[in-house]
Amino acid sequence: MGRFVVLLAIAGAAMVPAVILRIEGWRPDPLLDTAAFGAAILASGFLLSWGAEAAEKRISAGLIVAIIALITVLPPYAVGFYYAYSAGASPGSNYVHYAAANMTGANRLLVGLAWPLLVLLHWYRTRERAIQLLPANRTEILFLLLPSIYAFWIVAKGRITPIDTVVLIAMFGLYMWQASRKESGEEEDEDDEPGPAAALLLLSPTRQWLAMGALTLVAAVIILASAEPFAESMIDSGRLLGFDEFLLIQWLAPLASEAPAVVVAALFVMSARAESGLATMMSDKINQWTLLVGMLPLAVGLGAGHLTSLPLDARQHEEFFLTAAQSLFGIGLLLRLRLSWMGAAALAILFVIQVALAIIWQGDEPRIISSLTWLGWGYLALAAILMLTNIQALAALFRGLGRARPYG
Repeated sequence: MGRFVVLLAIAGAAMVPAVILRIEGWRPDPLLDTAAFGAAILASGFLLSWGAEAAEKRISAGLIVAIIALITVLPPYAVGFYYAYSAGASPGSNYVHYAAANMTGANRLLVGLAWPLLVLLHWYRTRERAIQLLPANRTEILFLLLPSIYAFWIVAKGRITPIDTVVLIAMFGLYMWQASRKESGEEEDEDDEPGPAAALLLLSPTRQWLAMGALTLVAAVIILASAEPFAESMIDSGRLLGFDEFLLIQWLAPLASEAPAVVVAALFVMSARAESGLATMMSDKINQWTLLVGMLPLAVGLGAGHLTSLPLDARQHEEFFLTAAQSLFGIGLLLRLRLSWMGAAALAILFVIQVALAIIWQGDEPRIISSLTWLGWGYLALAAILMLTNIQALAALFRGLGRARPYG
């Protein structure tokens, strides 16, 4: 418990500069603003993760599970929604590009960086060259596959529409219903939860709920208060440094917002629960690929004052195509219920290549768009090979849909 108090104090201290700047309305420098508000969002994300990880030991199904899932992805949502809302309020502005950039960056970071990191940590701890998943994890793989296939319909239309919102939110609801039919982890030992969540579980049930509620409330307020200045300061920082602000929004913002969830998954791996860590990252990817994408038109509509769509220009079209193709490749690697070091290395190398090319060719839109297209087709070719050679494993994803399965 003492360690948890120290971590809580560190997180609180990281929020203080942002709170002062927000109350005073003072913006000393774009770079300092980015650091202050980014640190506050990062710290708030950790608070949400600690509370949610402890809550998952007590809750297994129903509406509360869906609420927890929404809470844990609040940091990336807040930034993405701000850009989408601003895009609706200022038609024709760059905010349209920023909203799509934040969404595609968050999705590709999870698969291209977080998944390989977990395999590396697992190898470091055990010298095993793959993370083995459980049969129950076919639920996550299936609900990664469905929105990934649907994403190509969005690519074909060139926009994310309110109809897509309905379809993607329905997919998320079906995923939550299916996942809730797994047996609860309530019977497990209460000391197997990694990190600060274990300290919360030492409290009485009433104090646990009070602590989790307080963590969630404080974090949500800080995130909502910091989203707008953080988003704007990144744009201003890019202009100040002469760096493409699009790249900052695509990679820096998701790094800050996704870091807490990645750390929680890493703690699972380091506490001998590698399959739980990878499953956590898969679940986060489902949230991003359904709710985050699907709710962007709602944010645009709120800004515009009427129901509308989020258009994808030439670059965003290819960014979305690449994101969908990378998702299919990642799913192909998981079909045998394992992620090997070779698969993880392929994901990481291809991710580094796409980021490097975007940095090297920043400002040269035709070259960037061409590289996105070729990389996307490369991912698709690799995904096709994996799925054709694992056709039985692919079919197995759909068997037993709707039946309760144990967590393992």
